[in-house]
Amino acid sequence: MIKEYFYKDILPSLISCGVGLAFSLVVLVVLSGNPVNTVADFFTGVFASPFYFGLLLNTSSLFMWAAVGACLAMRSGSLNLGGEGQVYLSGFVAAVVFANTSFPFVLRVILACAASCFAGFFCTAVPALLKRYRGSSELLTSFLVSAFTIPLVDAAIAGPFRDSSRNLLATPYIPEQMRLKSILPPSALNMSFFLALFFCLAVGFFLFRTKKGRDFSLCGKAPKFARYAGVPVESNSFAGLVLSGICHGLTGFFAVWGTYYTCHSGFYVGMGWNALSCALIARSNPFAVIPSSFLMAWIFTAVDRASMVSNFSFDMESLVQGIILFCVSAQFVFKYAKNCDRRRKNGLSV
Repeated sequence: MIKEYFYKDILPSLISCGVGLAFSLVVLVVLSGNPVNTVADFFTGVFASPFYFGLLLNTSSLFMWAAVGACLAMRSGSLNLGGEGQVYLSGFVAAVVFANTSFPFVLRVILACAASCFAGFFCTAVPALLKRYRGSSELLTSFLVSAFTIPLVDAAIAGPFRDSSRNLLATPYIPEQMRLKSILPPSALNMSFFLALFFCLAVGFFLFRTKKGRDFSLCGKAPKFARYAGVPVESNSFAGLVLSGICHGLTGFFAVWGTYYTCHSGFYVGMGWNALSCALIARSNPFAVIPSSFLMAWIFTAVDRASMVSNFSFDMESLVQGIILFCVSAQFVFKYAKNCDRRRKNGLSV
């Protein structure tokens, strides 16, 4: 059983990450003026600096929040491709609440968190409703809602909600006494890292150790069987998609409250897709999201550091992100093609 699980689930994910890592190293070696030092710094530089080590852990925590959301959507038989817009809108709402209300600290945090969760919920409720009542594909609708949301937030940040006292396209900064404090200065690492760990474990316990969680997962694995067994497939699919949006809302909330202290234009870039990669690498297992998020965060942090040290003139992180997502997705495409071929040989419909 363990051997089969390793070859079926763990090994393909490791190969995908290994290909992305190998691609990063090849680019570094080819384009760097000093390949040996650059590669050595790639593996050791992140752990030798408190700033980059804190950045690594903090980035992994943001990946965890969103990746668990992606896992919930996949477990329920859906796929949320609108994570970028959900994170962006949620972060914007949180920044506006923090900067424009005069409530006490605890009440302001609760209000900002609730507003962020509602923003994520709203962004996924539309695709969920369209899927349930109109049969629309949530892949397309969630992506379109995100594509519609992002320019609206950009316009709001550049217009009425912009901090006119600064040159940055951003909302006013959160008051210093309201910020989530760093536990490893000068990095932005904060207590949300431990909350994210607990969140992954709690959701994993729910999915694998409770009857409702197993029924929830059954809707994604075998929806017809689940329906015959009396499990409300449509309701669980709807719940999985909106819960995914809420998790992305929490990602935007913690990104603004504990990392950026403002919602600046483009802070969301890469979060949604990287989190989806983490969830795919983890095979939609919240327990496995923890190491996959750490691994992805390490690759991107090391790439950013190496790019800066080597003075690269382009965004190498986007290239690595694309190759990893391509490799992770390819294994599912090959698996689907293999299943279709087997069904044809057995005389079954595809």
